[in-house]
Amino acid sequence: MSSAAASRRLVSGLHHLLSLSSRSSSAAVVTHPPSPFHQFLRGFTASSDVLLQQPQEIVLPTRVIESKPGAMSPSSKRTGLIAVKCGMTGLWDKWGARVPITVLWVDDNIVSQVKTIEKEGIFALQIGCGQKKAKHLTKPEVGHFRAQGVPLKRKLREFPVTEDALLPLGTSLGVRHFVPGQYVDVTGITMGKGFQGGMKRHGFKGGPASHGASLSHRSIGSTGQRDAPGKVRAALNTIEFSVCCTVLLN
Repeated sequence: MSSAAASRRLVSGLHHLLSLSSRSSSAAVVTHPPSPFHQFLRGFTASSDVLLQQPQEIVLPTRVIESKPGAMSPSSKRTGLIAVKCGMTGLWDKWGARVPITVLWVDDNIVSQVKTIEKEGIFALQIGCGQKKAKHLTKPEVGHFRAQGVPLKRKLREFPVTEDALLPLGTSLGVRHFVPGQYVDVTGITMGKGFQGGMKRHGFKGGPASHGASLSHRSIGSTGQRDAPGKVRAALNTIEFSVCCTVLLN
């Protein structure tokens, strides 16, 4: 009997709702702002409708670079880029391991000169990066940029390339010049550390830590038993320019 009473009560409630909805529009209707839960449901429904739509192909504008006809081969050598180190950070791979990375900034690289066998005796591309005012450049440098018809650049580097990898003068290069999966050679400049001790610079063992040692724990010890020629090289950690490593782009 309780279930039948509950059914009759539900039917009467539905009839009451239908009678309220069939009233004339002249009656005053009180509206309440949607709750955050209803707003979430509306957004979820709208996003679901967007996901159910047919995906459209996005066509990005491409820049056609005119070069000599020929297909790139495994022996082809492309030009490099000039980048500035911004700092270091870390990323996590798919196994949850944190990998330290170096952040590089490719600052407005363009082809500032094209060298060929017929004119310069070599296939190479000169790349310029950054910007610089004419008053901060020498007259030969300004004349070089004006003769090539390119903007004034802060740094210039030359990269030897193969004939099929030549690019037109003024071509803009960015990070899309490289693709994931490539191996690239990265050459940088180490930081100068000034005058350092023998342990840091040359890897000396140093003196004893105790047993009578005083003020000579990190000393290099004796440098010879004679005064002639009487010259000991200063322990200056100079800047190195040929630090090269091969990395895999991910």
